[in-house]
Amino acid sequence: MPEQIEKAIDLLKRLIATPSFSKEEEKTAEIIEDFFRSASIPYLRQDNNVWAKNKFFDEKKPTILLNSHHDTVGPNPGYKRDPFSPQIEEGKLFGLGSNDAGASLVSLLTTFAFFYRQENLNYNLIMAASAEEEISGKKGIESILPKLGPLSFALVGEPTEMDAAIAEKGLMVLDGVSYGEAGHAAREEGMNAIYLALSDIQWFQNYRFEKVSPFLGKTKMSLTMIQAGSQHNVVPAECHFVIDVRVTEAYQHEEVLQIIRENISSQVTPRSTRLKPSRIDQEHPVVLAAEKQGAKAFGSATLSDQALLSCPSLKMGPGKSERSHSADEFIYLKEIENAIPRYIAILQEML
Repeated sequence: MPEQIEKAIDLLKRLIATPSFSKEEEKTAEIIEDFFRSASIPYLRQDNNVWAKNKFFDEKKPTILLNSHHDTVGPNPGYKRDPFSPQIEEGKLFGLGSNDAGASLVSLLTTFAFFYRQENLNYNLIMAASAEEEISGKKGIESILPKLGPLSFALVGEPTEMDAAIAEKGLMVLDGVSYGEAGHAAREEGMNAIYLALSDIQWFQNYRFEKVSPFLGKTKMSLTMIQAGSQHNVVPAECHFVIDVRVTEAYQHEEVLQIIRENISSQVTPRSTRLKPSRIDQEHPVVLAAEKQGAKAFGSATLSDQALLSCPSLKMGPGKSERSHSADEFIYLKEIENAIPRYIAILQEML
């Protein structure tokens, strides 16, 4: 195992040294292809998603998806180091994407390779290194799901300190608009769309959804943008605003949208309802196996590819969420060293 861990760290260094912003992951996809080739594992690629199935894949058996992403956000302006220069200092590996989610990705790839040639497993395994996760892009994990076939559940690699995120908030962005009537500001003309929007904006600020998630708390709405008017002496006929809605598993997106429309006069249109909240039963075998390895169950407020999966999923990986997208991002080498055997132990409980 020490040799496999060393190879995982070397792989992560290669990934860090290769820019892989969302929609620009071609080169890191090639590095992942190299990993599979060097392990003599056949793989498939679509756009910048790369995936492989275990050697003795059996259509009659249920399938576990192992998934993490290889795209990154742009470097934080506060970087003092070269974000693409993987450097190890005091047990830390620095570099863009080291924590989010490179450490999870190389740990899961190593775990998959460990099981790849094993016969008589209770489950099939698919390892998918996905693209465009950071932007929830249409050419990411969602685009290849039809080619993976039915999935029993998924283990999604993201920095959670190897605790078990059994629930994750979804996201719905709404475009709102109130309609008034234009007029001259100096005369009693028109109907001010800003004034019409104010009561709706106040409703968003004050409304509290009745159902509360035991792991994720409240469904939360935040008005984040507003725009109206063209010049100082014209009463605006339209007021546009944007609402960020973080939905727990206590509600479906459609339920939240219906509640909003029943309580405001402005028109609201969802940009998308793709990014759904998720929840896996706390008694699910993979959760119990994770807890047996010392993981604590919790609810995650941050989005991942979980939001695009239709099967139950558990989010778990080395690193800390707080380091994601931060300046001088890093992962402790010991976090990778601990993650790989723990991933293996969790899957051995079921395989």
